[in-house]
Amino acid sequence: MMTFSKLKTLTVIALTIAHCTGSAYAGEIWVSNEKDDTISVIDDTTFTVIKTLEVGERPRGITFSKDYSVLYLCASDSDTVQMIDPDTGKILHELPSGEDPEQFVLHPDNKHLYIANEDDAITTVVNVETRQVIAQIDVGIEPEGMAISPDGKIAITTSETTNMAHWIDTSTQKIFANTLVDQRPRHAEFTPDGSQLWVSAEIGGTISVFKVADQSEIAKVNFAIKGVHSDRVQPVGFKMTKDAKFAFVALGPANHIAVVDMQTYKAVKYIQVGRRVWHMAFNSDESLLFTTNGVSGDVTIIDVASFKPIKSVKVGRFPWGVAWRPTN
Repeated sequence: MMTFSKLKTLTVIALTIAHCTGSAYAGEIWVSNEKDDTISVIDDTTFTVIKTLEVGERPRGITFSKDYSVLYLCASDSDTVQMIDPDTGKILHELPSGEDPEQFVLHPDNKHLYIANEDDAITTVVNVETRQVIAQIDVGIEPEGMAISPDGKIAITTSETTNMAHWIDTSTQKIFANTLVDQRPRHAEFTPDGSQLWVSAEIGGTISVFKVADQSEIAKVNFAIKGVHSDRVQPVGFKMTKDAKFAFVALGPANHIAVVDMQTYKAVKYIQVGRRVWHMAFNSDESLLFTTNGVSGDVTIIDVASFKPIKSVKVGRFPWGVAWRPTN
């Protein structure tokens, strides 16, 4: 007889194979609505909202466990990270996240959550199995962005007011390097091979690219949209394709997504979306990109192959975070 744990393992393996081979896998797009205290769930094939869940106050960062059985949500004004059963919508637990959790990242071990606490200038590390804080790391003023290397050895916190990326050794939970970036860093991502770190600067209007081996800056990505004043070009969230060919960058009040060639560090295309675009998520095979547009209260769906928007879906007020999960 196949045990539940074996079935769960086989499911994760199947999802991983589908993701790596690029085959389409039906799923859902989960969107945190900052002003409504809700999550909207969009079917990624019919492009319709299929359910809305009530959650904690001012939901922002959102991510799933590795097997998609748990949703983690930063309820910023509730000063907690909520663990939610995505099948029932039930809140399972509230983690001791520190004050004003805004973004977080789950370690590859599926056990440790690294959380940026904006009001406290700390990064809180929580063991999600024991639901205990195991470390609180002093960082710069107004931390927001969080990233973790593919091998799990380095965590990154970006501090908006200090204008730094803080490099954390996850084996010791200590900072081993600090690197300056342009004004108001908002988001960070490692490249798929772990060799580079990219950090967006909202007010600086750039993305800084660092070599992970020695934390040196190797490139700067700039943006310019015809007919849009440079003050409105404010890069925030971004996503990279698995093949490291393109990075899609949300440009905030510029109401556009930039498509950046990851080899040349140049923007090769701009895609108009809704108003005040924040973050984005791919579907399973990266054929579609879903962007959260805060001011217009909708999600833009982009055909990745053609770099063209194909539909907008109305959600709650001020959609912010977004994550995908499979449904079969």
